[in-house]
Amino acid sequence: MTISEKVAYLKGLAEGLNIDTEKSKEGKLISVMIGILEEIGMSIEDLEENAEALGEEIDAISDDLSDVEKAVFDDEDEDDECCCDDDDFFEVDCPNCGETLMIDESVLEEGVIQCPGCKQKFALDLSDDCCCGDEDDSCGCGCEEHDHED
Repeated sequence: MTISEKVAYLKGLAEGLNIDTEKSKEGKLISVMIGILEEIGMSIEDLEENAEALGEEIDAISDDLSDVEKAVFDDEDEDDECCCDDDDFFEVDCPNCGETLMIDESVLEEGVIQCPGCKQKFALDLSDDCCCGDEDDSCGCGCEEHDHED
């Protein structure tokens, strides 16, 4: 039974008792209390309906967000791309902790980089021809844009 149904049942019981709500102080009190309970019941039903509607809207937004995340982040998960495809960034491994860092051309020109992982500074060796830092193409990128000298 819902709250509104329970209040209606209580109202029916009060009417069945033939309580004089005009002259009796107790009857007036019971009548006012039942009126307040009816309003509370209707307010609760409205809140439940609004909560259900909001839940449905949140589900729809969550589905839309999931689609957006899939479109945005699934492209980053492709591991078959060559590390040389992006001309603006280069991969460098930190000699201290081994973390792979992505650096841009301005950091490359400075020649020194501070690893965000271990906070150690190290000099960049620019003698390699491959964008990956491997002279003998041991990275396996197969990039044809760089000449790997034997």
